[in-house]
Amino acid sequence: MKDIKIALIYDFFVYPGGAERVFNELRNIYPTADIFALFSTPDYLKKFPFLKNIKTSFLQIVTSNFLKNHYKYFLPLLPTVIESLNLRDYDLIISSGAWSKGVVPRVKTLHINYCHAPLRFLWDYTHKYFKEYKIKPTFFKKIIFHYLRFWDSQASTRPDYLIANSNWTKERIKKFYRRNSTVIYPPVDIKKFRSASENINFKNEDYFLIVSRLTPYKKINVAIEAFNKLKLPLVIIGDGPEKERLKNMIKSPLIKILGWVSEDSLAKYYAKCYAYLQPAEEDFGISMVEAMAAGKPVLSLRSGGALEIIKEGKNGEFFDDCVPEVLADGIRRLKENYNNYNKQLIILSAEKFSIDNFRNNFKNFVSNLTQI
Repeated sequence: MKDIKIALIYDFFVYPGGAERVFNELRNIYPTADIFALFSTPDYLKKFPFLKNIKTSFLQIVTSNFLKNHYKYFLPLLPTVIESLNLRDYDLIISSGAWSKGVVPRVKTLHINYCHAPLRFLWDYTHKYFKEYKIKPTFFKKIIFHYLRFWDSQASTRPDYLIANSNWTKERIKKFYRRNSTVIYPPVDIKKFRSASENINFKNEDYFLIVSRLTPYKKINVAIEAFNKLKLPLVIIGDGPEKERLKNMIKSPLIKILGWVSEDSLAKYYAKCYAYLQPAEEDFGISMVEAMAAGKPVLSLRSGGALEIIKEGKNGEFFDDCVPEVLADGIRRLKENYNNYNKQLIILSAEKFSIDNFRNNFKNFVSNLTQI
């Protein structure tokens, strides 16, 4: 059998996060594959030099770190940009992301899309998106969103197979794209975070931890409001367009926004924290599993992928509405139950989301289709 030429495609490399971790693991599974993206920022490339040979679209000629916080202005162009990528030489395309599923390969090319979520701002989150980004919903903007929604619906038919990152995402794919999908949970380096927790040589601290992109959808503002009132320590690791606004919301010296940190430092922050906080709905929630791999309980909004990760009273707790008062009540309940959590059982509950499970499940899925 001849060698199969493989392309890996991601939307754009701007901020490191859970989706980027998944893509990196796909790269580890298929190290000889060519890598494509719409664009990448200079800051990202400095942090991840393995992307130096990345193939980008024509949008890259206008790309700078300006796009880190302003790429939404290019949204109307993205369908045309993704369709401009030349992928005719490839036998297998694995796309990971929302826009990348819209590539147009040759007829005989097998295309598999790993879907983290149908584009929220186009489907079930449009009105909140306008409000959170302070976008006036003019007739012209509504037309643009209608066009993007139509394109996204059509683009969802292009991959031969869809893989969902959770059962929650599988249901959303079924609802909005009218397609079936297979669930393969994202990879988490369980060993790294467990090891950091077991080898730690200093006393755990009492801060709650959030690891997230700093965007309106992530609801970090709700956590800051709650911790301003509770006077409890909160450490936020991440970057994004909301960073300065969130910093200006902080009224307590116990709340810190650190930006992105190295992988080793991140593992230590998980190992030292009191508990992990997930204020918004996530389609999966890799950071929650990373915290559990370090033996830490998680407090999450009762929605999304958290329903497949958290066993209430065993490895964490839920709160039922994303408002400061309800979140504060969830913190109270977690603290009351804290001595009943078993660190080893929490770590064990994270094991099914391991890198090895992801690799085996993904490779088996592809092998059944291509025999490679």
